[in-house]
Amino acid sequence: MSSSNDRGAAGGVPASPEALREVFADEVVTHALSRDVRLPYGAGKAVLITLDNGHDHTKPNTFGPAGLLSLDEAIEAARARTDIAAVCITGKPFIFAVGADLSGVPQVQTREQAHAVAKLGHDVFRKLGELDVPTFAFVNGAAMGGGVEVALHCRYRTVSSGVTAFALPEAFLGLVPGWGGTYLLPRLIGAEQALQLVVDNPLAQNRTIKGPRVHSMGIADALFEPADFVEESLRWAARVITGETAVERPEVDTGQAWDQAIETARFTLEGKLHGAAPAPVRALELVAAAKDRTRDEGFAAEDEALADLIMSDELTAGLYAFDLNQKRARRPAGAPDKSLARPITKVGVVGAGLMAGQLALLFARRLDVPVVMTDLDRERLDAGVGYVHGEIDKLQGKGRVTADQANRLKNQVSGSLSMDAFADADFVIEAVFERMPVKQDVFAQVEAVVSAEAILATNTSSLSISEMASGLEHPERVVGFHFFNPVAVLPLLEIVRGEHTDDATLATAFATAKTLKKTAVLCKDAPAFVVNRLLTLFMGEVLGAVEEGTAPETADRAVAPLGLPMSPLMLLQLVGPAVALHVAETLNASFPERFGVSDQLRRLVESGRNEIYGSDLQIDPEVREMFAAGGDRPSSEDQILRRALEALAREIRIMLDEGVVAEAADIDLCLIAGAGWPFHLGGITPYLDRSGVSEKVNGSLFHPDGPKAV
Repeated sequence: MSSSNDRGAAGGVPASPEALREVFADEVVTHALSRDVRLPYGAGKAVLITLDNGHDHTKPNTFGPAGLLSLDEAIEAARARTDIAAVCITGKPFIFAVGADLSGVPQVQTREQAHAVAKLGHDVFRKLGELDVPTFAFVNGAAMGGGVEVALHCRYRTVSSGVTAFALPEAFLGLVPGWGGTYLLPRLIGAEQALQLVVDNPLAQNRTIKGPRVHSMGIADALFEPADFVEESLRWAARVITGETAVERPEVDTGQAWDQAIETARFTLEGKLHGAAPAPVRALELVAAAKDRTRDEGFAAEDEALADLIMSDELTAGLYAFDLNQKRARRPAGAPDKSLARPITKVGVVGAGLMAGQLALLFARRLDVPVVMTDLDRERLDAGVGYVHGEIDKLQGKGRVTADQANRLKNQVSGSLSMDAFADADFVIEAVFERMPVKQDVFAQVEAVVSAEAILATNTSSLSISEMASGLEHPERVVGFHFFNPVAVLPLLEIVRGEHTDDATLATAFATAKTLKKTAVLCKDAPAFVVNRLLTLFMGEVLGAVEEGTAPETADRAVAPLGLPMSPLMLLQLVGPAVALHVAETLNASFPERFGVSDQLRRLVESGRNEIYGSDLQIDPEVREMFAAGGDRPSSEDQILRRALEALAREIRIMLDEGVVAEAADIDLCLIAGAGWPFHLGGITPYLDRSGVSEKVNGSLFHPDGPKAV
């Protein structure tokens, strides 16, 4: 791969802790505030260190050089005392600590500086495990990355049952848990469980665990309720100090079980990533080696890994993707002033199919307003409302909602055979058959019964919003509101402005999206918008190779090096061949020179088959035979991947020139949030830049100065 990272790999720039403060000049310093507490049961006096950056929970505690030095000062002050029985550490309300301060990482210019950042964390944290008195971490709130690691360095840990986010997300960004995580955690709970946090969860869209799970995994020694968490933790610590409470931990198997866990994880990683991301592999190898290394050796290896990865293009990409999700997603480009948004007090959903049911449930849960579904057929309508009620029962069974909340939600979702039920609705969204005449007729019927200010939204995946609204008396209140399936999982919402959509409608759409907790991106009214346009092109290249004579299994494997969540044919099965065909035909009608329609896909739809894979996860023999009726010009996997990436680079440049979205960052955000583009690759456009495809196809980079989200 070519590189757009111009940071040096070596150099003599001073890398003392004090010099690092200048690199991290924008650090929000997390101070380590010490106070003495008298322990009960005659256990003596303890120093309680509270991590606090002076802000509320919306700006979590992080560790930069200044914060680490503040903690070091607090530990050293405690070390010098002879009148204390313990040192305890906790966080400000709702937050323990969420890891390293990444704000200065782009300013790290040399590997020497990167190594110094890694070593400083180790030098400070390890002191907690090497004091003459016992140390306790009271994990009272969110703990991630370095926050988890500072707790691991303590001799004992308690956790609040109210903790909702506990994770080691470094591999998600392109790093490793490099302040003790890959060494201490597996030696505490074993390699298999440690790899869940170090590798598996980060690659599962950065999954986190909750307080009770932290305890059951053996990471925390005790679990207490949040109301009096610190007080209970201090009482527990006193009992440990006096010997009244014994802390017993199961012995970690460093034999065959450890080796088997490593081999299983290595096999899984290769299947998922095919070498596309170095950080998870590096993390895995550090965990593997932790079995036989001393603490000094383990920490030194983490220092070297962090120094390498901090200087890598992959970290730059990961931080860019992180920035997209943390900043650009919260301030969508082109969104009107939110003061123009109208209140939503009732929602109408036209249709009672699966997508309509998912939408009804989402609106009811997030907006907390009545939602009424309509359909022409009583049986379909009852089935649709029944689906929503059944999903609410599942939420209650999982403890996601209480019995009272479940009853309230069920009462809010109702059905009607008449659109008259929409008369007092402020927002009506259609989720009916993907045909323009059908949708135009639906909107005409809705407009006849709703107020002039009611928003009319369409969940169309590819059709023109302007054409859909063309026959209405008030086309200015029509907006595209395109969700992705499954609605509860994928965060993207493409908001599409039609030719006549006014600012009030658009502002209401964005305000609603925010309340729905969706990542909204403003799109021009262009065929298939962003995600479906690019996925259809991508899939078209794969299907085109099959039509030319490539074995379907070969074509399906071709894009595996990207580490996508599913293969193209798996995605085709999920979307549904009929929907994929419709989108392909829509794009072919608009751009026949770039978008073809696969004859094999058309035959598949005409056959009535929706399943491409059998229960054995192999392509169904009948489907394979259908696909095999192609040409005699097979392509290799490398050739297919290259042509697919080149097609994407070409189309993205066209889309940006057409103004489909404001910037390349919006396309990257769409594919990450709506198509599962791997976070560790940092967005499609930086990847195309790094791989040399952008320059080859377009003659220029999408990000000449490096990727920046905002």
